[in-house]
Amino acid sequence: ERVTVNLRAAGDCRAEWVGFSRWLNNPSVTAEEIAVHSAEALSERVAGLHVLAIQDTTELNYAKHAGRIRGLGPSGNGRDPGLFVHPVLAIDAGSRALLGLAGMQIWTREGPASANYRSQPIEDKESHRWIKGAAGAKSALASAAMVTVIGDRESDIYEEFDRIPDGRTHLLTRACRDRALVDGSRLFDVTEGWPVRHRFALEVRAQPGRPARTADVAVRFGEVTIKRPANCSDPAAAPQLTLRLVEVKELDPAVEEPIHWRLLTTHAVVTVAQALQIVTWYRERWHIEQLFRTSKSQGLDLESSQVEAAEALFNLAAIAMIAATKIMQLVLARDGTVDRPATDVVAADQLPMLEALQARLEGKTAKQKNQHARHSIAWLAWIIARLGGWTGYASERPPGPITMRRGWYRFEQMAQGWNLRNVCTP
Repeated sequence: ERVTVNLRAAGDCRAEWVGFSRWLNNPSVTAEEIAVHSAEALSERVAGLHVLAIQDTTELNYAKHAGRIRGLGPSGNGRDPGLFVHPVLAIDAGSRALLGLAGMQIWTREGPASANYRSQPIEDKESHRWIKGAAGAKSALASAAMVTVIGDRESDIYEEFDRIPDGRTHLLTRACRDRALVDGSRLFDVTEGWPVRHRFALEVRAQPGRPARTADVAVRFGEVTIKRPANCSDPAAAPQLTLRLVEVKELDPAVEEPIHWRLLTTHAVVTVAQALQIVTWYRERWHIEQLFRTSKSQGLDLESSQVEAAEALFNLAAIAMIAATKIMQLVLARDGTVDRPATDVVAADQLPMLEALQARLEGKTAKQKNQHARHSIAWLAWIIARLGGWTGYASERPPGPITMRRGWYRFEQMAQGWNLRNVCTP
C-alpha cells in the first residue's frame, strides 16, 4: 500500500485522522511556527561546523483538486491552483551529512504580478524569499563556525550579496545575469577571456529521463567587481561588490545541455584547490532536488493530499518537508558512511524503544544482525528499513525512500503505543 501524506495516513481509524484534520485547520497552528520549531533543533547539531545552507523552491500543483481546495492562488503556469515551498537544507561541509532543515517558507500567489513589479522594493517581490531564506539560515545556524548559503540562478540577486555576507556567512550562487563590471566590461565576456586553470572529469548524476554520465570540463576562476544594477531597489546598497567567480564549462559542445556553471562566491578563490572546493560545495545541491522528489513522488506524494483549505495545506506541506528530510537522512545513512547520531532524526527518549525493536527484528545469523554502531544514525536506518519491509540481507537492493517512508510510518505508530506503556487505566 502506498503511504502518502494524506489524512488517512495520519491515523489508524476515522477518529484519529479527523483529529489530525482539525489540528491542521487550527488557526493557532501555522506553517511558519512548524518550520521555526524544526530549525531550532539544529543548534546543537551544527555547533562548530561549517554548514552548507542549500535553498531552492518547488511548486505543488493541485490541478486535480481544483474544485475542492479553497484559498489557493495560481501556480507557475498561471492557471492551476498551487502553492510554493522554499526550504533551506543544512549539510555538514566536512562529512556531507544531512543535518536537517534550517528554514522553510510556504506561500500561494494572490494573482498575476503587477505592471510595476520590476520597480517594487525587493521586500515586495517573490524573489525576496532568497534573502529571507539566507537570513533565516544565519539565525538558525548561529552556533556553526561558518555558513555558506548556496542557491541556483534565481538567487543571483544583488541585494542578497550586499546584505547577507559577514565574517562567518558566505554566499555561493550560480550566476544568471551578465552583470556590468566597474571597468565598463560585462561579467560573461571577462570570464571567457580568462585562461583555463584546470581540466577534470566531472561525474554528472542521473536525473529523471537522463542517465548518469562523465563530463570533461575546464575550470577558470578569478576576481570580479560588479556594479550596483540600475534596477536595484535598495538605494542604500553598496555601489559595487567584489566577488570571486568559478566557471565550469564542458569541453564537448555536442552534448545535449552541456555543463556550464558560473559560480559567484564571497569565498576566497586563488588556487585550483579552492576553485574545486567551490564546485564540490555547489554540487551538494542534489540534496535539495532529492528532497523535492521524496516529498512528491518517492514516498510522500504530497500533491495527492485530501486537505481542502489552503492554510491547512501549508501546515501539511511543512510537516511533509520535515518528514521527507528525515527519510533522506535515513537513506543517506543506510551504508554506515555517515558518522552522525540517531538523535539527528529521533528523540533521545525513543532510543530504548528502538533497542527493543532491534531485538525483535534481528535474526539468528550474523548476516541478519544490525552491524552498525549502537545509537548511530546508520543503526537507526537499519531498524527503520526493516520495519519498512527490507530483509536486512546485503544481497538485497538497499532500502530507498519508499521503504524508509513505510518503515517511518510504522515506527511512528509504534511510538504512540510505547509512550502509553506506563499509563494506568482503571
